[in-house]
Amino acid sequence: MEKIIQTPRLTLRPIRETDFETTYAYTGDLEGTRYMVFLPHKTPDEARKFLRAAAREWAKPHPGYFEFAVLLQGQHIGGVALTLCEEDGTSELGWILRRDHWGKGYATEAAQALVGFAREIGIQKLIAHCDHRNTGSYRVMEHLGMTLEKTGVRPYQEAGAPVAEYQYALTL
Repeated sequence: MEKIIQTPRLTLRPIRETDFETTYAYTGDLEGTRYMVFLPHKTPDEARKFLRAAAREWAKPHPGYFEFAVLLQGQHIGGVALTLCEEDGTSELGWILRRDHWGKGYATEAAQALVGFAREIGIQKLIAHCDHRNTGSYRVMEHLGMTLEKTGVRPYQEAGAPVAEYQYALTL
């Protein structure tokens, strides 16, 4: 499957193994990933494994998740993902951008495009999670029309202890 999504400023396309350098620039950034559960990639090999797994998923007839590269004028600046959960029609939305592109509306624009893609493939409900201190992420969720559904806890890599998280939801 090769899905390309165009927005006014961005292009979303399947992430590729050849995106290694630009992917590791944001997935290996300690400051930029400080509130994320599964990042940073501590080694280049972790980033390569991630890209191989994403490429394998895109090659499936019915992928379980869609990992898109976010391009600005052809430059890879981040990623957005849609993870399917077939049991109840709920899917999870996520995003990450290089820090030099924060605060410009790109995360909201890319995530909004993925909301449209989710509708297109019949998703009924979207959720997104973030560390309670990650105001940038929950503001993106609010701009998407998502509402705070519940609070919970998540592992926090730096402290090795759980911290509060927010879960936002949007019914499509």
